[in-house]
Amino acid sequence: MALNPVTALLNPMSESPIGVFDSGIGGLSVLRSLHALMPAEHCVYWADSAHAPYGEKSEAFVRQRSLAIAQHLIDQHHIKALVVACNTATAATIHYLRQRHPQLSLIGVEPALKPALQLSRTQHIGVIGTRGTLGSDKFQRLLASLQDQAQFSVQACNGLALAIEHSVNPDAHPQASVQITELLGQYLQALGTFGTQAGQIDTLVLGCTHYVFVESSLRQLLGPHVHLVSTGEPVAKQTQRLLQAAGLLRSASQERAPTEHIRLMTNGDLAGLQAAANRWLGLPESACERADPQV
Repeated sequence: MALNPVTALLNPMSESPIGVFDSGIGGLSVLRSLHALMPAEHCVYWADSAHAPYGEKSEAFVRQRSLAIAQHLIDQHHIKALVVACNTATAATIHYLRQRHPQLSLIGVEPALKPALQLSRTQHIGVIGTRGTLGSDKFQRLLASLQDQAQFSVQACNGLALAIEHSVNPDAHPQASVQITELLGQYLQALGTFGTQAGQIDTLVLGCTHYVFVESSLRQLLGPHVHLVSTGEPVAKQTQRLLQAAGLLRSASQERAPTEHIRLMTNGDLAGLQAAANRWLGLPESACERADPQV
């Protein structure tokens, strides 16, 4: 169904897509959760891979990129909701996006400290994320608000998100998987001792959407008893709630195969996005395309 651009912008319809963006492929973990919960929805995903990872960029740069991508998704794809599938971009930009686009349903992600509190029995929680996320005012306020409820050990993981980006293209980056293992070992050791005994870290918050894709490696290093907490499912549920409240959910009877209504774009490594989309969402290469280089 063709949508009139002006009408779609001012009055989004249930047929309008959900916009999702991240600095690269990490947000595919959120997209996967969105599709699992709402398989009838159209989704347009923007990977800003030419500028990945955001977590090691300045806050001003991340804000500029986020605002530009959001405006493009609104103007060109007439989205009915926007999911900022990046912890760093959420911390740097969600307030500005809400000011600029008050008519749009906006959903961000943040390290899941509150859900982790419900899972932890030792009340010692580890948090891994990018330098940009963990150093942000938004995260520091969240952390301070919960300090009296548990002990939090926080570790910035420089280089890990980029290594995960590279891992989907082993021909170009043959050492990426080895680098991921080395970085995980280094950063987990820096956090402290993991386990279920008093004083040990029994819950680990994955404060970057990229990290979901190395859960198997984390599990091998941490064993079966440490809780791993990510944000994809809660973000999908919040998106569903907002769309339902606005009367913008597509009918379940409109459900189609994901190949028919998930569109992915990147301004970086197209082959990398195609490999990631195939590995983690089962999508064909044709679902991915070059993004507008002017954005």
